[in-house]
Amino acid sequence: MTARRRTSRKPKDTLEENKTENQTTDTTDTANTGESAQKPSTTKKRSHSRRRSKPKTEDANQKTPDAAPDPKPASQSNRHKRTSKPDQQPQDNSSADKPTTTASREMIVNTAQEQECRIAVLESGRLEELYTERAGGTTHVGNIYKGVVTNVEPSIQACFIDFGIGQNGFLHISDLQSTYFPNNANAPKERVGRKRPRRDRPPIQECLKRGQELIVQVIKEGIGTKGPTLTTYLSIPGRFLVLMPGMNRLGISRKIEDESIRAKAREILQQLEPPKDTGFIIRTAGIDRTKRDLQRDMNYLLRLWEKVSQKIKSAPAPAAIYQESDLVIRTVRDVFNSNITRIICDTEATAKKIRDFLSIAMPRTKCRISYYDGETPIFAKHKIEQEIERIHSRHVPLRSGGSIVIDSTEAIVAIDVNSGKYRAHEDAETTSYKINIEAATEIARQLRLRDLGGVIIMDFIDMIQEKHRRAVEKALRDAVSSDRARTKILRTSQFGIIEMTRQRMRPSLKRSTFMDCPHCRGTGLMKTPESMTIEVMRQIQSCVSKSVIAQINVSVAPDVASHLLNRNRAAITELEKTNHKTITVLADRNLSNDQVQFNNLDDRGSIIPYKE
Repeated sequence: MTARRRTSRKPKDTLEENKTENQTTDTTDTANTGESAQKPSTTKKRSHSRRRSKPKTEDANQKTPDAAPDPKPASQSNRHKRTSKPDQQPQDNSSADKPTTTASREMIVNTAQEQECRIAVLESGRLEELYTERAGGTTHVGNIYKGVVTNVEPSIQACFIDFGIGQNGFLHISDLQSTYFPNNANAPKERVGRKRPRRDRPPIQECLKRGQELIVQVIKEGIGTKGPTLTTYLSIPGRFLVLMPGMNRLGISRKIEDESIRAKAREILQQLEPPKDTGFIIRTAGIDRTKRDLQRDMNYLLRLWEKVSQKIKSAPAPAAIYQESDLVIRTVRDVFNSNITRIICDTEATAKKIRDFLSIAMPRTKCRISYYDGETPIFAKHKIEQEIERIHSRHVPLRSGGSIVIDSTEAIVAIDVNSGKYRAHEDAETTSYKINIEAATEIARQLRLRDLGGVIIMDFIDMIQEKHRRAVEKALRDAVSSDRARTKILRTSQFGIIEMTRQRMRPSLKRSTFMDCPHCRGTGLMKTPESMTIEVMRQIQSCVSKSVIAQINVSVAPDVASHLLNRNRAAITELEKTNHKTITVLADRNLSNDQVQFNNLDDRGSIIPYKE
């Protein structure tokens, strides 16, 4: 048996993988920890196999200079981690003209319904990413506005900005550019990626006043009662570069770790001679691009900023200055890469729009666009609707028989891992390890699909061996490495709990789809008829003790009314005789078990408001 031959080739067209998050600095994903590459299997002809595979060993262990955001198979995720030659790419990051065959990835675009746009990314037929946007709920993230300061709060070192969407935005002192600082006319501009530290910033009440106009950009959508989060560090992303006005430095994406590649990219960027007081960041998609390509992208961004600057001068505040592209173009720009073999659209107009965009940005990939005109809806055809229904369930089954339970609140997300029916090993430690490894991958997938953010606590099954705990941590980090949102994972605590944070850009899919139940008010719990009967009796006793009340009318749910008129009939009659009051119990089908309405009257028949 001969060893498999591995080849790697330089990409002809590096594609963009990730959108600039938080818009002030290029986002960084959690780095994968290194692990030794797996050795190829040997046979009796060991020397012959080793001799034939030796020329390919060096190429097989190259580190990808551009960490791809798309999930890789387990056999490859750890194989390309140790760096030897940064100018070579592993096989699963081959050129855009020849897509990889290691994992079939497809992008399904559903825009047949005008009210909603949905985009799904499938890997081997399994849903891995889901993006939705409704016509009435268009996101504001990335948009630039001219706003007015409505209130300055020195206690929290923040202010609230009216920028024209009906809900004031939140601007913290750490997101205020130094140009708004007092006596800052001759101060040097801030550098890209290195904002002035918090301790060196003046108080916000010395920088901004009520009624002052300023230019802001939305970096986080409003969630619940919280308004959108704003920043004055503006950034406009292009295909290969990110324009940052008011900065004086050229930067490289933090995802590019190889120093030789960073130095080469910085040298090319310096040759472009960008204008003064304008910063640029070269994105991961700009690596290995020619000077001509980068210059073309820079000229486009400068022309765009010139138009934005003209609108800033003429538009009265509050007003919208710059708006991001729609969901289709944003997703294709930020998610589409060489691993995606084709894009399927269910409308010809959407297919043409994507084809026109790719003809400019990535001409060699426009042939991957196809139009689906079948009678069956495109999501039902690829069985995506069933996957979406499972996303809304709090219970997620695992293939091995275990399960995870996801409960989310406004401040925290709790995830519990259960063994379920999985009993494949006699050793409890091995059983726990196998389930936790599978659960770690599924948890990362569910966080992406549900768009959950904030503080996340994961209660894995207890494991005794330290190496198993570290393996689960590594599996979780590898699984979230493809996440476009910023994440940070802590080590396993002594209670077997792993804590992590995930950047929250917009309300979760659950909050965008569902509303709180008006009866249980989102708790999922209601009082029993018996407990509600006891509470109503207390309130009746409070009413009969007031001399101004002559008649008490109580409206409750039918089950509660049955308890009151049967089990508590004697107690109600005794209250009427003792206090000389009239008590009437009414059954109202429109009320839930834990709802009660009082209609109290005096001797003249006037209504007396009930106050407990």
